[in-house]
Amino acid sequence: MKILCDVHIAIKVAKYFSERGLDTEHVNRILDKWNTSDSDVCIYADANNFTLITKDADFKNSHFINKTPKKLIKVNLGNITTKELISVFEKYFEKLVELYNNNEECYVEISCDGITIITDRK
Repeated sequence: MKILCDVHIAIKVAKYFSERGLDTEHVNRILDKWNTSDSDVCIYADANNFTLITKDADFKNSHFINKTPKKLIKVNLGNITTKELISVFEKYFEKLVELYNNNEECYVEISCDGITIITDRK
């Protein structure tokens, strides 16, 4: 599993995944940094087999309508601390790694109710 954190995901979240051995990037460190367009983020994620982590609903729409990015984790937890978000990822870490390593396309939504997984968009 490779991780690309979107602009509104804290750098500490990227560091969390990196410390666990995953190839991890943050949008603020690639392309046009925080000025990178959503479409360029999608192209980069798909070309490099990254799973994009975002809070942005536009990426969810793009995933289902335009089929990009192919691998997406949509965070729907409102205004929580970075520490709390990392705790949620820690809870689901093994499941997420297994899921994204075994599927070419995948969508996970993380909310207060847990996680919702969609691996087939057909």
